[in-house]
Amino acid sequence: MDLVWKNIGPLDNIPVQGARRLCFSHRGRPIAVFRTAGNGVFALIDECPHRQGPLSEGIVSGDAVTCPLHNWAIDLTVGRALAPDEGGTPTLPVRIVGGEVHVGLPLAAEEAA
Repeated sequence: MDLVWKNIGPLDNIPVQGARRLCFSHRGRPIAVFRTAGNGVFALIDECPHRQGPLSEGIVSGDAVTCPLHNWAIDLTVGRALAPDEGGTPTLPVRIVGGEVHVGLPLAAEEAA
């Protein structure tokens, strides 16, 4: 899969155990980048699978974020809701280059041609 990597700035701009909602979207859907206490960095579509609540406004604990609307916990590593809840939100690849966070956006089929 071809990706376009977007530099979103220094890792330090994302609060530990917090998130940043990005100013650009992916296919019309909002993106959030999360940082765990252990400095893990994850990017997800910023919509809870339950009622599209803003995950970026939730609480990060371990490798999960809790939706602020109805307390669904979403695994940041795979975007899946933790049991007993079901569903998921798409994840996006992230890499750190020289202390800067880059989010990978898949090219649309027409862009790759």
